[in-house]
Amino acid sequence: MERNDRPTEPNESNRHEDWLDTELGSSEQSSEPTRVEQTARPSFVGRMFPGFVGGVIGAVLTGAIAFPFIDQVPTNVSDTNVTSEGSPVQTTSTTTDSSVTDAVATAQPAVVTVNNFASNGFSNEAVEAGVGSGVIYKKDGDSAYIVTNHHVVNGADRLTVTFNDGSTADAKLMGSDATYDLAVLEVDADKVSSVISIGKSSELKPGQTVIAIGNPLGQFENSVTRGVVSSTSRLVPVDTDENGQADFNAEVIQTDAAINPGNSGGALINESGQLIGINSMKIATDSVEGVGFSIPVDIALPLINQIEQTGEVNHPSLGVSLRDVSEFPPGYLTEQINLPESVTAGTIIVEVQANSSAARAGLEARDVIVKINDQAVSSFIDLRSELIRDTDGTVKIEYVRDGKTETVDVEIQNANGDAL
Repeated sequence: MERNDRPTEPNESNRHEDWLDTELGSSEQSSEPTRVEQTARPSFVGRMFPGFVGGVIGAVLTGAIAFPFIDQVPTNVSDTNVTSEGSPVQTTSTTTDSSVTDAVATAQPAVVTVNNFASNGFSNEAVEAGVGSGVIYKKDGDSAYIVTNHHVVNGADRLTVTFNDGSTADAKLMGSDATYDLAVLEVDADKVSSVISIGKSSELKPGQTVIAIGNPLGQFENSVTRGVVSSTSRLVPVDTDENGQADFNAEVIQTDAAINPGNSGGALINESGQLIGINSMKIATDSVEGVGFSIPVDIALPLINQIEQTGEVNHPSLGVSLRDVSEFPPGYLTEQINLPESVTAGTIIVEVQANSSAARAGLEARDVIVKINDQAVSSFIDLRSELIRDTDGTVKIEYVRDGKTETVDVEIQNANGDAL
């Protein structure tokens, strides 16, 4: 038999009958009507009133004692000063806020506004075609150098910079590079009072506080926004030749610090006021916000030095023309390229330049590159991006030829065919 441990809740009639049995006794004890002298039972209000009054009195006494303490704002001893009259004065500064303001004070004088002037086509007079930001990173003799973005200075007939103190100066374009979106300007050193300190982007960690300084929307000079590092190494497809198709995966710092049009070329700094990135682009749609990108300074510095010295960046190359496997129908790949069905991604060598590094390594047309430096290649963008990141001057290429997988070391060359 099942046991029901749940107590049965008596209904109102049962409770009423129990009360009658207690007060009047059982009707089986006497057949004669019995008159019982009942003591008057206090009403509900009568029973509750003394307790209610006592509670009110207790609350009043407690409030009177505690009121002086409740009236005061809780303070931290280390954050509180006392006036000569003995009144506490609450301060709101914290270590984090102090470090940010100190960092901004250190770096802000080295951030400038870059003004792009171009001919309007109707007269010889150049008009302002765009506004961006820049960072003074070096002074050498009579010259000072400013890094900014390629797209900020692209198409300019004349460039000027506006310094933190409001003064302006003409700037000379030393060179630029569309792939990395970097450019270097030269100005008179006498105009420059501050140079930014260079940090290391390799030391960044996700969640670390970073600060963006620039000229958002081209009209709010020296604006400061704060955020965190969302990712230290994000690969973002970039259309460098503006043909509507991505041709390079840029390795960038992702941050939620607000980076708007006009911030491009400005500084991303750490809490020590050191430059750790060059703000370059921002995803800005109705459904996306808080996603900004910055070129890591560790990647930018060697390229900046190349632009400063030669006016351009030596882009690495293998000396081949490529088309992706995804561009061809499966039948063509199996019949003409002899590519195994298990290989579904890679990039096909269409042409090998004579005397190129690829030719010297023995690569041929119809070879399908599937890996570079042990990294999978799904398109030519992956191949090009790894070439740019490589610092050894030689890459290991894994390719498929006539259904067989081979590996070869290939020396990297520049656009002129010279070894890097």
